[in-house]
Amino acid sequence: MIRKIIHIDEKKCNGCGRCAEACHEGAIQMANGKAKLVREDFCDGFGDCLPNCPTGAITFEEREAPAYDSKAVKGIRRSGLLDVGNMNSNNNRNCQGSAVTNLQKKNDASQEGMLPECGANPSSRLAQWPCQLKLVPSRAPFFSGANLLIAADCTAYAYANMHERFMQGRTTVIGCPKLDAVDYSEKLTAIFRENDIQSVTVIRMEVPCCGGLQHAAETALRQSDKNIPWQVVTISRDGSIMD
Repeated sequence: MIRKIIHIDEKKCNGCGRCAEACHEGAIQMANGKAKLVREDFCDGFGDCLPNCPTGAITFEEREAPAYDSKAVKGIRRSGLLDVGNMNSNNNRNCQGSAVTNLQKKNDASQEGMLPECGANPSSRLAQWPCQLKLVPSRAPFFSGANLLIAADCTAYAYANMHERFMQGRTTVIGCPKLDAVDYSEKLTAIFRENDIQSVTVIRMEVPCCGGLQHAAETALRQSDKNIPWQVVTISRDGSIMD
């Protein structure tokens, strides 16, 4: 049948996830950092997602599409498999991958009951979830007044004291420009522009591919037109901080 249904322009989508959260039917899911219409028969055509898109990536179109299946939507809601905005595109089960959560208070209070290691009770210093650059929204409460840590994935494994030395007191986002095959500069520019970021620390490995992360941060700082203090820390492959 010909009916009104949404269209998502992936080139305009910044991966913030607001449309997926606004879609009460679960027709939109986040995949590879982009919003996708994964169930046309779950889209009612009312467009609750449209006003929540900050980049104008969502529009209406009239085209051939299956009819809206209200019975199926009600059934999946009753089953508990639908967690609006956070459905996993692989198995349609609840996934908290893009649910914004403040973790710092939880982590600060989580010392009791932890297994001792070397006579201490280590505590995670991750202040928020998500932390993957492709998943974090460009605007979020945890970015307000934040000292931002932009870390290459491998640094946490190479440098043993990552949580206490670098993550404590900072909002952490992570990525790997080589494996993700993406230019982070657009997302970082939006984060710098839309939030009150107090400082930026980029922590990378000595390997050349990590230069992409540093370059993206430097580019974003220039494009944001903000004067934000920043620094770069390089970790060697043997886990030392390089001068």
